[in-house]
Amino acid sequence: MLLPKRVKYRKQHRGRMTGKATRGNKVTYGQFGLQALESGWITSNQIEASRIAINRYLRRGGKVWIKIFPDKSVTAKPAETRMGSGKGSPEYWVAVVKPGRVLFEVAGTTEEQAKEALRLASHKLPIKTKFVESERVFTEEEIAAFAEEVPDQEVVEAVIEDVALEDGEAAPAEDGAAVAEETEEQADESN
Repeated sequence: MLLPKRVKYRKQHRGRMTGKATRGNKVTYGQFGLQALESGWITSNQIEASRIAINRYLRRGGKVWIKIFPDKSVTAKPAETRMGSGKGSPEYWVAVVKPGRVLFEVAGTTEEQAKEALRLASHKLPIKTKFVESERVFTEEEIAAFAEEVPDQEVVEAVIEDVALEDGEAAPAEDGAAVAEETEEQADESN
């Protein structure tokens, strides 16, 4: 669970959630992101549940960034307590999210995998969200670096193939397979 190490003031006012997100509204680190469409409070438990859902679907493959942090304390008074006698004690922590804010980012996976992982994560959140892509074009080396944590070589090849197809090039995986067949034939001839 995410929560601040220490804060200047333990209790805060509720505040307002008007307007759009002016910062954190673009996909900056990864290839794909999950963007909020409405405002709300997202608790640390909800963030953690979403993170687990993404990692479980991707099977520790690729890379995940959490772009929000719960730094606002929410207080609550005990049940069946009379009015008055001060503000309640802090119960949990929330991140204040406005429309347009990118909540999670993913890289090193195919677009279909990222879409499904972020869809599962969105079900854990109390607000409407949408899938967004980065405006930046990633090189094959960058994608391979993101996908280094992926245990399956097939996933890395699929991601590189997707990028190559988007750029309008021939898929490198087919060329690699042809080269592998040629080397096997040469090995057989030498034996």
